Parts: sequence; structure tokens; C-alpha cells
Amino acid sequence: MSRKRKKKKNKIILFAVEIFVLAVLLVGLFVYSKLNKVDSTGEIGKEDVNIELDSETAEVLEGYTNIALFGLDNRDTGRYDGGNSDCIMIASINNDTKKVKLISVYRDTFLNVKEETYNKINSAYSYGGPKGAIAALNRNLNLDIVNYVAVDFGALVEAIDLLDGIELTLTDQEVQIMNDNYIDEINQVTGKSSGRLSGGGTYRVDGVQALAYCRIRYTAGDDFKRTERQRLVLTKMIEKAKGSSIATVGSMINSMIDEISTSYTSKGLLELASSVMDYELEDTHGWPFELCTGNYGSKGSLVVPTDLETNVKELHEYLFDEKNNVSSTVSGISDYIVNYTGCTTDVATRLDNPLTGDDNTSTTDTGYTLPEESDQE
Repeated sequence: MSRKRKKKKNKIILFAVEIFVLAVLLVGLFVYSKLNKVDSTGEIGKEDVNIELDSETAEVLEGYTNIALFGLDNRDTGRYDGGNSDCIMIASINNDTKKVKLISVYRDTFLNVKEETYNKINSAYSYGGPKGAIAALNRNLNLDIVNYVAVDFGALVEAIDLLDGIELTLTDQEVQIMNDNYIDEINQVTGKSSGRLSGGGTYRVDGVQALAYCRIRYTAGDDFKRTERQRLVLTKMIEKAKGSSIATVGSMINSMIDEISTSYTSKGLLELASSVMDYELEDTHGWPFELCTGNYGSKGSLVVPTDLETNVKELHEYLFDEKNNVSSTVSGISDYIVNYTGCTTDVATRLDNPLTGDDNTSTTDTGYTLPEESDQE
């Protein structure tokens, strides 16, 4: 294998967390806990992950279980304690209604990743492992997360294959990019032999094809559109998995044991699984809701919340149906980001707000530039 090819292989982006982990939580946790093979890193103490809530906000959040979901670019090392988290999501479960909302945190979002360090949020995992990444989410988003699941991309391929595929409607452009840039590479990495697709249309895609679809970035909408594709595949997987037999779900979970690391113990998974079949995926969305993008020197291309304090308040209203206060830490981080980037609420260039209905993505997410092969991710 050439050095260029090997480098590209090593750089493959592992998106399975956004597609598979919630399906595991919704359908397979009981089976998973029974297997007693979970790679658990143990419970995480609140004092380790920067939880800073006022009494009113803490009371509201007691009614929810918030879980951090990470996808890591570390397949070759097999380690889950470092590396950038190229996929970052938060699953928020209403403990009373069992309804679930899923937030994708754009990986290039400019936030406080540790102490006085500001960078893309995907670097927080590299700085401090799962505890450091959870602490960064709590610190910047005013949350109370103490549990996480990290997953390797191979889990997605196996899960969808065991579900006998999912149905997707694809455009000609999406099929071309899948065929030209991803399917062959994923086949090589996973040892599969999935075929190319013949053009736009509706297909029952297998695991390799679904992962190729999730990896598409360089179309209109760029990374924002990619997260939409991932959430669509997630929804399709949940629908298919909830209609599958216990034997199928058991096989699916068993085949992916080695691809998952979590803070949950078997006991914790069993407790969470007690109402598993009652869970309902209510909605999914990307965050920040209002933002700017731009290139900021050594920081590179950033997604900048405009501003952070406003976006955090809106996030809480979206997830918890409450207008919670933000911590003084969030306010301070928000001020720093404004001063560093110059991006305020008045200069937001992209709006996709589920609360207000403000949405200019039909005009902002129209560019399409396919970079050179060496720039593909």
C-alpha cells in the first residue's frame, strides 16, 4: 500500500456514533447488559466534568438523562482515551415521556476546550479523553453530562448489514461521490465487497453504502448537510431495528461489542434499558443554531456561535422546554469568542433555529466544491 493510500486510510472519519449509538440505546441495551462484555471505563464523578448549574437549572435537568456520544478517528490504535472526536452528539432523554432529542454539535465549533485553551470542540477529546470532552460540553453548554459512549465506525457497517439494509433516496451527485470517493475505500478497510450504485434513485443500501452516504461532505451544505444525512440514516436504523427480532438485535449488539467503549457499567445499562422499548426519537438537530463561518489563521476554518450565550439559552429551551439561565462561565466564554472572532448576534450568516423557525439554509448552503483527493476526509 502506498504511503498516500495508507495515510488516507488512517484518516478515515468515523461517523458511526451519530448513526448507531442511539439505536443501541433504544433497542439493544438490555441485550448488551446481559452479555456483560461492555468495555466500561467506570462511573464519572460530577466533580471531574465541570458541572456548574444554578439551582433552578439543576432542578430542570434532573428530569432528563443526557449522554455524550463520540466517534473517534482511532481505529488503528484501538484506544478510546484520546484522539479527536470527529463526531460529537448529545442524546437527551426525557425521563417521564421517554422521548429523545438528539443534537449534533458541529465538530469545528470554536469553544473553550480546556482551561484557557480555545479551539475546535473536536480537539477536547484529544486534550483530555472522554472526561475532558464531557467537561468541555458541560462547561460551554451548561449541561450535566456524566456518561458517554464512544464507538468505532465498523459498528455502523455491521449493524446495517445485520438489519438487512435501510432504504435511502439518493441524488445523482450523492451517488457519484459515494462511488468515486468512498465505497471502494470502505470495502478495503472493512473487508466487505459492497457494490457501486448506478445513479440517483431509491435503494436498500448496505452498511458500506450507508457509511459512504454519511461521509459525503463536499456538496451543497458541506458539513451541515452531512449531519442531516447522518440523522436521516439514524432514523431509518431506529425504525428498522425496533421492528426486528430479539435474535437479530442480539446478533447486532454481539458483533459490535469490541467497537464500543462507555462509562456505563452493566448495571447502569440495565437501569437505562428498563424502558427501552418506550423510547421515541422525537427530533434531531444541528447546533449552534445561529452561527458564522470563516478562516481564523492558525485555528483554521471555524464554526462560530453567534453568540454562545444566546445559542446555549436556545439549546436549553429546545431540549428541556425551559428558558434556563446560563452560568457565568458560559457568559465569559461567549465574550471571549466575540472578542476573538468579531462574530456577534448581528452578523450571523447561517440560521437554522428550530425554536423560531428562522432558516436561511436554502440560500447559504448552496455552494459545491469538490477538493483534490488529498483534501478528502
